[in-house]
Amino acid sequence: MSAGSVAIVDGGGANIASLRFALQRLGHDGELTQDHDRIRAARHVILPGVGAARAAMNKLRAAGLDQLLPTLRQPVLGICLGMQLLCTTSDEDNVACLGIVPGTAARFEPSSDRPVPHMGWNRLALARREPLLEGIEDGAWCYFVHSYAVPCGAATAASSEYGRLFTAVLVQGNFMGAQFHPERSGTLGARLLENFLTRY
Repeated sequence: MSAGSVAIVDGGGANIASLRFALQRLGHDGELTQDHDRIRAARHVILPGVGAARAAMNKLRAAGLDQLLPTLRQPVLGICLGMQLLCTTSDEDNVACLGIVPGTAARFEPSSDRPVPHMGWNRLALARREPLLEGIEDGAWCYFVHSYAVPCGAATAASSEYGRLFTAVLVQGNFMGAQFHPERSGTLGARLLENFLTRY
């Protein structure tokens, strides 16, 4: 894996093809891998995720990636479930996650006008300016598909609301996360990925 490459961590997440196409449109190739040496050598690392937290963590642990990922020093971006896995725990099956960013993913409470999962377009509210959010305006729309969300905290760079406020983008050191799907969020998603790949 070359020094300018992007490693996509193979943690059993879906939507990999869409993510790779989104990267290719920006002029970057992403390699799906569990290989520790390739992940360490990559310039950027992406942890995608669609599915259940326990199954994803079991796959990461089976490959020793739960030990590797917290030690990485290059920019790391978690997407959707991948962002939640960066946190301490998830209420989904009460599973311990990677423990990199403080926080527990909690399930949304459904209501008659607010079904779970939260699926569709929603607005971002910027909490602070970060290179990851350069060129993205407060109130911009992005696409979500999730039943669990991380409360707002010190790492929250942008929030959204679905019955309650939740973290939509987090930044803590070289670890970043997007609860929404940038590969399905049009120009906003493309800008966030481009920022991640070129500003860090």
